[in-house]
Amino acid sequence: MNIKKGDTVEIIAGKDRGKRGEVLKVLPQENRVVVQGLNQHKKHQRAREAQVRGGRTAPEILIFDAPLEASNVMLVCPRCGEVVRVGRQRLEGGRSVRVCRSCEAVIDA
Repeated sequence: MNIKKGDTVEIIAGKDRGKRGEVLKVLPQENRVVVQGLNQHKKHQRAREAQVRGGRTAPEILIFDAPLEASNVMLVCPRCGEVVRVGRQRLEGGRSVRVCRSCEAVIDA
């Protein structure tokens, strides 16, 4: 995967298309990423507290960021600020780093 935790990405498909956010979690086995504040879902869950006199407690509504397919997001280059494809380049020490295909800046510090 070319996307890591902490990267800024832009969504290119779906209901949140065109919005940007920070990657909170990467799930490489499922090829998915969780982006902060985007692809939010609601889950209705019964409250766990003791029952109120004469009846049950009201359900809670949990709002959470659901995982997105990794192919629906693109990396935003920290140098040029554009949505870019990511390349790989080997440094002299043998370490592989991510490179912006537009401005050829090294993304990994």
